[in-house]
Amino acid sequence: MQPYDERLSAPRSWWFIAVLMGVSVGLIMLPFGTLPMLGGLIGGAALACVAVSSYGSARVRVVADSLVAGEAKIPVSALGTPQVLDAAEAAAWRTYKADPRAFMLLRSYIPTALRVEVTDPEDPTPYVYVSTRNPEALAAALTAVRSA
Repeated sequence: MQPYDERLSAPRSWWFIAVLMGVSVGLIMLPFGTLPMLGGLIGGAALACVAVSSYGSARVRVVADSLVAGEAKIPVSALGTPQVLDAAEAAAWRTYKADPRAFMLLRSYIPTALRVEVTDPEDPTPYVYVSTRNPEALAAALTAVRSA
């Protein structure tokens, strides 16, 4: 059995926007002189890059007998059958089909996802929605852990 591990990193365009944020802060600081402009450029770009990096640092893993999605760790025994969602179905479950009680590791820049019902009767969470670039592999890893 191969473990599943994926980092939901932000797209390249977000990094470009972070650099542009630094440029805009540098331009705002330009009337105060060259050194404040350079400080604003470097500081603004660094802060924007930290924000993009922290948002894109979410990981989805299947470790031992658990699904680890971001900060959540859910035992596979408490999960039902995984449902692979294509882009259209994932968009529907992110919007009008969404249940506010559901756990969602949502990244809008990733079009596909996996939805798994929570079968634990003591857990009020109806399902887990996880954005993933490879929902088939994640579903296979969960199924392999369940059958082992």
